[in-house]
Amino acid sequence: MDPLTPLDTLCRIILRAREYEAQTASDYDAGEDPDNVDDEQEGALSVLDDDINTSVEEELQAVFEDLGEDQLAEVVAFCWVGQGTYEASDWDEAMEEAQDVVRGGTSSAIEELLDQPMLASVLEAGLAAFDLSCAGIGAVS
Repeated sequence: MDPLTPLDTLCRIILRAREYEAQTASDYDAGEDPDNVDDEQEGALSVLDDDINTSVEEELQAVFEDLGEDQLAEVVAFCWVGQGTYEASDWDEAMEEAQDVVRGGTSSAIEELLDQPMLASVLEAGLAAFDLSCAGIGAVS
């Protein structure tokens, strides 16, 4: 299968999605009273605070916005295959439904992708279902 979206673009999405997922806020010190945390400790913990590094989310969103509607639908369909909603053999059906989602509004399709748990892994699994891989492409291995 030759995807509509260039493989290097799909791999860039996976790389950025990994960075995006790594920004999830941590409950590391959920048991401590926030009023009793000293400034040095608070600064160390805020490294994981996801509102510090919004640039990764913005870049990922921009990549999605730059895709054509068919390409965006393809990314959604790859994710559905990767999470097991569809089998690779049901690709045409997955693409049809994904195109319906995108026609309903690209912003809702992008939001669905950004809200996808483990987006990088799911997209990578979807690509693997078609023997596509990011191995050897850019910084993704």
